[in-house]
Amino acid sequence: MQKYVCKVCGYVYDPEEGDPDSGIEAGTPFEQIPDDWCCPVCGVSKEDFEPEN
Repeated sequence: MQKYVCKVCGYVYDPEEGDPDSGIEAGTPFEQIPDDWCCPVCGVSKEDFEPEN
């Protein structure tokens, strides 16, 4: 599964880990995260993430 990186702070969303603190279960692809989810480090929106190279 594709990892996504926050363009602002560099946080990497890893779908294998999810974001349990925000209620995102492990195994959740980035595309299936709700649109109102925010970066757990800096708080920017999902729109500020890009696929990791």
